Parts: sequence; structure tokens; C-alpha cells
Amino acid sequence: MTESVRQTGDASPEQRLPEWDGDHLQDTAGSADVDRELLGVDPSELGDEDLIREMQSLHRTRLDTLRHAADSALANHLRRTAELETEYLARHPGREVDPSRLRDA
Repeated sequence: MTESVRQTGDASPEQRLPEWDGDHLQDTAGSADVDRELLGVDPSELGDEDLIREMQSLHRTRLDTLRHAADSALANHLRRTAELETEYLARHPGREVDPSRLRDA
């Protein structure tokens, strides 16, 4: 980000949140079952239509989450988006690229 948008020394959400690196997912205590429920369905278990629907939902709520949600909600949103998009790309490595979206090199 540019200096005009972000002051030097400001930490990003992933830097501010200890759970960002996923270590909390390794928890073997009783709270692990509750965490799994909050994390959503494993993207690999979703059908193609469900995967697309989940991604559409996250993208629809992205700006509000970025601007107004608590740091933990933003971290969860970023994590879930990455999970779903990673699964989509794994399923569609040769996805169709719209030539009008390409920039001249």
C-alpha cells in the first residue's frame, strides 16, 4: 500500500492477529469442534455450484467486512476466501481467461 493510504508502522490484519497463520486450527482441545463449525465446510467437499455460491457470498460481503468488521472477522473472511479460491483454482487450472481483461506487457 502507498504511504498516503497507510502510515508506516501500521500492521496489516494478518500481522495483528495471532490466529492468522492457522495455528489455532491445530488445537486438539474441546474447542476444536466449535472452531470447525465456525470455519465452514471444507471446500473440497463442496460441489462446483456450492463452491461458486460460497465465493459469490464472500465477494458480495467483502467491502463491508474490510471496512467495518472486527479484526477477527476480517481474518476469518480472508482465510475463507483464500480456501475457496484455492480450491476453485485447483479444480480449474486451465480456467478461461477473458482477453479483454489482459494488460499489454
